[in-house]
Amino acid sequence: MRSIIAALVLTSIASASRAEEWRPAMDYIFIEADCKDAENPERCRLTKETWERDYSAAIKGDYQGQRNVAFCLSTGCSYEGFRKNPVLGCAWRVVIVNSGHLDADQLDAKNLKLFCGPEFLDDVGRTMADAQARTLLGKLGLTAYLP
Repeated sequence: MRSIIAALVLTSIASASRAEEWRPAMDYIFIEADCKDAENPERCRLTKETWERDYSAAIKGDYQGQRNVAFCLSTGCSYEGFRKNPVLGCAWRVVIVNSGHLDADQLDAKNLKLFCGPEFLDDVGRTMADAQARTLLGKLGLTAYLP
């Protein structure tokens, strides 16, 4: 019984430490913490709330959260003040197709080809995205199957 409890405690500690490794959602956007001085305070607030919700879901393994995060990082979303990062956006696309989500479909394959392709990334960017995808998959407790 003690060994079972010890294993559960160690699993909880490992899960907690893995969660701490994720960058905070707000690191990806330029908006002020307080939106009251923004040009459009309501849009600012909505941007923050939407991004934080999607990012939180993505790092927990949620399929739609990962799709939304990948889109925003690749394109800058439609949010003012969003920090575009095509390499990391591609990495999230790789995560999506390697996660075994039952909802993943042909659109995800097309998005991988587009957002990880030459229109968005060169060979060096793709190499960096693959390395980042391995890190993301590891944080999610998954194994990468990359060429």
